Amino acid sequence: MVPASRPAPPVSDTPDTLGEPGTPAAATGARPTRLPRAESGSPGPAVRAAPAVPDDGRGGRRRPRRTRAPRAHRGNALHPGAWWIWALGLGTAASRTTNPLLLALLVGTAGYVVAARRTSAPWSRSYGAFVRLGMAVLGIRLAFAVLLGSPVPGSHVLVTLPEVPLPHWAQGIRIGGRVTAEGLVFALYDGLKLATLLICVGAANALANPARLLKSLPGALYEAGVAVVVALTFAPHLIADAQRLRAARRLRGRPDRGLRGLLQVALPVLEGALERSVALAAAMDARGYGRTAEVAPAVRRTTAVLTLGGLVGVCAGTYGLLTAEGDGYGLPVLLAGLAAALGGLWLGGRRSPRTRYRPDVWGARAWLVAGSGVAVAAGLIVCAAFDPVALRTGVVPLVAPALPLWPAAAVLLGLLPAFVAPVPGQPRSPGKRPAAQESPEEPS
Repeated sequence: MVPASRPAPPVSDTPDTLGEPGTPAAATGARPTRLPRAESGSPGPAVRAAPAVPDDGRGGRRRPRRTRAPRAHRGNALHPGAWWIWALGLGTAASRTTNPLLLALLVGTAGYVVAARRTSAPWSRSYGAFVRLGMAVLGIRLAFAVLLGSPVPGSHVLVTLPEVPLPHWAQGIRIGGRVTAEGLVFALYDGLKLATLLICVGAANALANPARLLKSLPGALYEAGVAVVVALTFAPHLIADAQRLRAARRLRGRPDRGLRGLLQVALPVLEGALERSVALAAAMDARGYGRTAEVAPAVRRTTAVLTLGGLVGVCAGTYGLLTAEGDGYGLPVLLAGLAAALGGLWLGGRRSPRTRYRPDVWGARAWLVAGSGVAVAAGLIVCAAFDPVALRTGVVPLVAPALPLWPAAAVLLGLLPAFVAPVPGQPRSPGKRPAAQESPEEPS
């Protein structure tokens, strides 16, 4: 009998084997390479290409770069209070100086952080409005200096306007007259400081989520936060109702402008708002909103005294920090007011026991962002105490502003959020895969 012939060993033509092409795998001692199973409908085996890895120029492979800050998502989103502390720190620093170079550096710092960490949410578009408002304030301040004069005496007369005579009881006020270069420069520095404050507040509005900020309010301010959220929610409905009713009146050939049209549009809008408010009140009452816990009368009085006294102390301390005359009492009064207000809010929160759905966590990155703003404010306050001439540019006589080194270095600390805050994700376009699937770092 002729023995049955054994099948020939598999021949591997792939470069993964140790032998030459066409050499049996058994002869080389290597195991045959298994190809992945072909997908249905494909003519051959589906081999997935490995992601391209850039060369480092020395023949080796370079690992893909990772961003310094992670991508922002709901779990690692920065606390909105950190953005406000950072922006208020920049505003406090702006109030300590009239040096236009330092003010411009503060504006540039705020603008860079906004450009690097601003999302595509609707509230992030408010930064441009605050910048335009700041420029308008600067222009109004210059116009007042031209028309009403300036308290700064000057010898460089630019133009002489016709002066309006005023009665004797209006001494010290003039309309028209001489316009000096010193007065215009003084008005420019003063208006630039106010414009910088507005731009810093606009940066906080563009970076912090207002809904999450209201959600983070303590329990004592829970009712006020809910009222603001309801107002912000109903405002778009009122605008949509007004536009719909005006369009309906135009289609019927009725006037939608003037006092008569306004009254006939306003009444249905108010009626719809009352209906929505009644429905919302019924829904909130059904869910137990407004129920408070039993608290002793002494605790309620202590809460009211601490909260009111603390808020007054915060206002007085903030005024002291924003003015040059309050260097001695500003910071101690502010800290005492904050301590009293926090104690009152903690006691007041015991009257409204409630749970918080997915609360925002104040993590290490929030501490870094808030600390950078506090560091900028502290740096300018210390520099103003030791070298006030460097932060106050003189106008009589006119001198060119100089950029002091240490205050500028303190201002640059405000750029830290642009590197440590989570990077906002880009909105996904239809038909495009998420960035996590397109990244070569993620396994496909």
